[in-house]
Amino acid sequence: MADRTESSIVIAAPPAEVLEVIADFASYPEWAKEVRQVSVLTTEVDGRADQVEFTLDAGLIKDTYVLAYDWEVAKEGTGVVSWDLVSAEVLKAMTGSYTLTAQGGGQSTELTYRLAVDVKIPMLGMLKRKAERMIVDTALSSLKDRVESRG
Repeated sequence: MADRTESSIVIAAPPAEVLEVIADFASYPEWAKEVRQVSVLTTEVDGRADQVEFTLDAGLIKDTYVLAYDWEVAKEGTGVVSWDLVSAEVLKAMTGSYTLTAQGGGQSTELTYRLAVDVKIPMLGMLKRKAERMIVDTALSSLKDRVESRG
């Protein structure tokens, strides 16, 4: 699963505001159109989600899966939020991350999304990369819209 998809977007909000939306898993079904339901299963000592269960309906791929999160972020919201697949029905592997970098004196955020997915059903590498690209691009634009509409 060495191949991955990566894309970046600039969001007109400080990193802490972007991180707040990323960490608000209960609200994902409101802005991430393929996500039907989210449940935080466990939290870390600081209150951040450790393991999160998602129910996904993305047309051909319908799955319920659990991701384990790692929060390497500073107080101002810069850093990396990464995740790895713990369990799933259809997915075989999923590794991803958001990297938040302050721009414009901290008034905006460059958000880079990296994602690698493998499924249990046979799929050509080209089709898998195309699906990853669609997931990444949709997630970035939806997240940008969600953050900027709050301000």
